[in-house]
Amino acid sequence: MPWAGRLWYLTYPQHKTTGSTDKLYELDEEMNVTIRPESVGGTHASRAIHAESQQLILGPYFIDAQRNVRSANLQQLRGRMTAVMRHLQDPANRVYFFDMEGAIYEVDVHSLEVKKLFDKPVPGWHGKGGYTAQGRVVVANNGEVGNAAAYKTLLVGGPAQGEEAGVLAEWDGRRWAIVERRQFTDVTGPGGIHGSPQEQSPLWAIGWDKRSVILKLLAGGQWYSFRLPKATHTMDPRHGWFTEWPRIREIAPNQPMLCTHGGMFRFPPTFSAGKTAGIRPLCSHLRYIPDYCEWNGRVVLGADDASMMNNPLCGQAQSNLWFGQLEELDSFGPRAGWGGVWLQDEVRSREPSVPFLIAGYEQRVVHLAQDAPQAVEFTLELDVQGNGHWTPYATITVPAGGYGHHILPSDVAGEWLRITANRDCRATAYFHGWSPRPVSAGEADRFAALADVTAAADYSGGLLRPAGHNRTLQWLAEPVAADGARSPARYLEVDLRDNQLQYQQPEDCREHEVRTIASVREDFSVDKASVLVRDAQGMRYRLPKGAAAFDRPFPTGWPRAVRECVSERFLANIHGTFYEIPRDGKNAPHWGLIKPVCSHEKVITDFCTWRGLLVLCGARRNARSDGQVFGQADGMGLWFGTIDDLWRLGEPTGRGGPWQDTAIRAGEASDPYLMTGYDRKRLELRHTAESRVEFVLEVDFDHTGFHPYARLEVPAGKQQEYAFPAGFHAHWVRLIADRDCSATATFSYE
Repeated sequence: MPWAGRLWYLTYPQHKTTGSTDKLYELDEEMNVTIRPESVGGTHASRAIHAESQQLILGPYFIDAQRNVRSANLQQLRGRMTAVMRHLQDPANRVYFFDMEGAIYEVDVHSLEVKKLFDKPVPGWHGKGGYTAQGRVVVANNGEVGNAAAYKTLLVGGPAQGEEAGVLAEWDGRRWAIVERRQFTDVTGPGGIHGSPQEQSPLWAIGWDKRSVILKLLAGGQWYSFRLPKATHTMDPRHGWFTEWPRIREIAPNQPMLCTHGGMFRFPPTFSAGKTAGIRPLCSHLRYIPDYCEWNGRVVLGADDASMMNNPLCGQAQSNLWFGQLEELDSFGPRAGWGGVWLQDEVRSREPSVPFLIAGYEQRVVHLAQDAPQAVEFTLELDVQGNGHWTPYATITVPAGGYGHHILPSDVAGEWLRITANRDCRATAYFHGWSPRPVSAGEADRFAALADVTAAADYSGGLLRPAGHNRTLQWLAEPVAADGARSPARYLEVDLRDNQLQYQQPEDCREHEVRTIASVREDFSVDKASVLVRDAQGMRYRLPKGAAAFDRPFPTGWPRAVRECVSERFLANIHGTFYEIPRDGKNAPHWGLIKPVCSHEKVITDFCTWRGLLVLCGARRNARSDGQVFGQADGMGLWFGTIDDLWRLGEPTGRGGPWQDTAIRAGEASDPYLMTGYDRKRLELRHTAESRVEFVLEVDFDHTGFHPYARLEVPAGKQQEYAFPAGFHAHWVRLIADRDCSATATFSYE
């Protein structure tokens, strides 16, 4: 939070309700950091500016305009404070605090006297945002895993039924009411952290369910719903722990940004009923962003880089701040996402869906499926100007129990899309949107010091681990000569001293510790067709291949494949492509929800995050220190950057498929092969049968199952090629043949 000429920030641990060793920090314009002695710690993420008393309220801290700091008594303000809200009756002197476990407190901004108002008035767990507008307090939480016995204090609602999870609820000072029983995070309005500028100013809330991101609008006392695409599945679990912290907040004067589910969006400060135009995707990203703001003309992003939860490769939790320009966000990931208005839902005839955002994506496809015994006509309507006026655009007929799709041409303008069915049915309407990220000339040069797999070079490989015994980066360095010969490994520790990265060989050699904890597992296999991975249930998935050199181990062994680099999700470097992978319920990679980040031809033996930096191991010996690679006197060094630099390494590409001269059985589906996140897509098919073979191409666009997309007849002795139309996107693809044969199916992604 900017306040009184300083940038203020705090760190927080996982679950400390009465304080911790975490600190309150003050940063001046010269980037000098002061650790405030008034620090009391705790797990707090709330912030607001109280105009009448001229105080910044950051967690339990009350900071006046002269930078004097006081803290509320954490034995009384007990919990993990996630929101500060203006008071309904006495806003000049009191505020409300919202605790992650659901309690509501009242605090006097002058005396800091604390009064508990409610233990847990509404259902759900993992409390998040809260805001006051239009004569009510609105609170949100995004989880549904907690102590069911505490539900005895509820004043409205009860345990979750069906897909209910989390809550958006309101209180008018007399009674509580549930707005929606879904997972919600931030609640705010055009006044942001200063509070609602006028009594009837609109209020915004963001959340999600299995379909897509939910955007709620309170205007004139009425609630409206909209939906936006997700750019990641890493935040989806019902417990809500992996969602720190979707918000709507200014990143430039009068320019809010909506940051949620791996995507950033420009958000118009005038967003209200009949004025819904202007939401535009900025980028997708890999950072875990608990908060962000604008300070002295720069964007500042917080982070949750490395956690200790089920992550032995991280010696201790660590994070840092990112400072940059607004236009730099465009160079993060592509403007891409997916989501729907219906997901196997009961749909009533002639009842339109809620609006879904389509503006800002160059490529857009709508997938439709239904289970009625007759054909269903789906009418697509556009709100062209965001004023609530809907224009019929197209009607798509989907056969009985069938599937259809429609690619929206790039010249079709509109802010929002909604869909109506002409008969009752169970239906899915799911959207994929994608725009290429802008590529700057020479941006990949920042990785030039990493060795190439296709060219002989001396380089420094090895294993990496953020240390647990101190704040260094442990590096078990393994030099490799251009002819592949290995030199003995050396244990080094990398530290940051006097603003310089320094390598040292300490007396306390912890080589065995690093070899034991940071040993590389074989998380994938390679066959003639493609890369093969298996989830915890034994389900097989296939991924594209990169350069042939990745088919075999490096001289130092197989490189690291899967690692947690950002809290509670995985980064994977497999056969020349980096991927993001969510955690499954057992803290293993959820391969079915994987997405590609970038492709490369670099020797990267290991990678990690350390003190807010992404570190890559595989730099050429004696590479010039270029602001990314920092070395020591003997020429060995490491690459340092930020995790969202990875997008600059190269657009995702690859080649492979489920079959390569594979004996297949008629009617048996191939393994799923990854399709999401790639631009130009082609398929080559051939077989050895003596007569023609029909192949059914099926796609999974919503992670609920496969649907027939196309039928391709391949004559005997011929190779059939198929180019997917520009704009078509799905998560997975597979094939089924109508006769036994030996077949090859090769997808080329460019």
